[in-house]
Amino acid sequence: MSLLSDRVLNMSTSATLAMAAKARELKAEGKDIIGLSLGEPDFNTPDFIREAAKQAIDDNYNSYTPVDGYVELKQAIITKFKRDNQLHYTLPQIVVSTGAKQALANIAAVILNKGDEVILPCPYWVSYSDIVKLNEGVPVEVTTSIENDFKFTPEQLEAAITPKTKMIWYSSPCNPSGSVYSTAELRDIADVLQKHPNIVVVSDEIYEHINFVGGHASMAQFEDMYDRTVTVNGVSKAFAMTGWRIGYIGAPTEIARACNKMQGQVTSGANCIAQRAVITALNESPSRVQFMIDEFKVRRELILDLLSDIEGFKTNVPEGAFYVFPDVSFYFGRTIQGKIINNATELSLFLLEYANVATVTGEAFGNPNCIRISYAASQEQIIEAIKRIKKALS
Repeated sequence: MSLLSDRVLNMSTSATLAMAAKARELKAEGKDIIGLSLGEPDFNTPDFIREAAKQAIDDNYNSYTPVDGYVELKQAIITKFKRDNQLHYTLPQIVVSTGAKQALANIAAVILNKGDEVILPCPYWVSYSDIVKLNEGVPVEVTTSIENDFKFTPEQLEAAITPKTKMIWYSSPCNPSGSVYSTAELRDIADVLQKHPNIVVVSDEIYEHINFVGGHASMAQFEDMYDRTVTVNGVSKAFAMTGWRIGYIGAPTEIARACNKMQGQVTSGANCIAQRAVITALNESPSRVQFMIDEFKVRRELILDLLSDIEGFKTNVPEGAFYVFPDVSFYFGRTIQGKIINNATELSLFLLEYANVATVTGEAFGNPNCIRISYAASQEQIIEAIKRIKKALS
């Protein structure tokens, strides 16, 4: 008999973290692995943010923080929402967490009851499904296609809704596909949801600023959706602050208070020094980090050009984030270097072994025909990685 709970035994290991761990293990053995698996900018945190953290240390910030975040940080978040998204929140509607992942876990914990259904347009971020299951919810996957830029349609949403539907979760820009929903597309989805007033929307906007088409849209910007939408964001991606672990939500007051209550029994407040640094980050104009977005766009063009020269890699043009999500089903059932490739997982492992390049299987994101390749790496690494992939598959 296992000492462990059914809860953890039935939980999947994060595929992105598992692949990153495997890549680190192989590097430690002396192999020259190029890691294109993690969703982590390869830039340093900007100096003006680091200086704010140093100042916080000198100012003796070392005590427990309020569970839902420093008031000054919550005010900076309110200012950011108004400036960047035209969303108007008040202090009780903001909760700061240890990363956007904890924010998502809080939301699931305070809203879901056993058997409640959560609609997940596929592909979705790797942890969505297990967070839902952990809280006894039922993930309902809605399949999309590369031909439609991996976006779900109002008709698909309507077909997926049942009397048990409690929430819909999506990200825009999307991890892993890079898809960006326009204002018009979100309005069409909102029109469907108007017929189902008890469904809560969770809009994950962590990649908001890494947007190559401009005009980021939020579901909460619609007056008739504001009171039922939770907007999730953070500083990990746009500000290259993954390890600082600060995420936040703007939400209906009832949900925000419940998340605050839940967090108070799990982790309490987020790191004090990180919070002080984020105040500075959010009070500055997003133009301070535009250099990163410009470089990501150059890398996107580079990697798409290189992948177009590999037989069997079917790609679209991602509009945001820093991933490509090629359909690689061309290789399924084929034998390459003596190995039969049956699915995306086996192809991803093949590339790690024979090309020394770490990617992530699309199966972890709800799409079994694709793999995710991050271009949050130098241009030199991208060129070398795709060269290795092409050679291994040829």
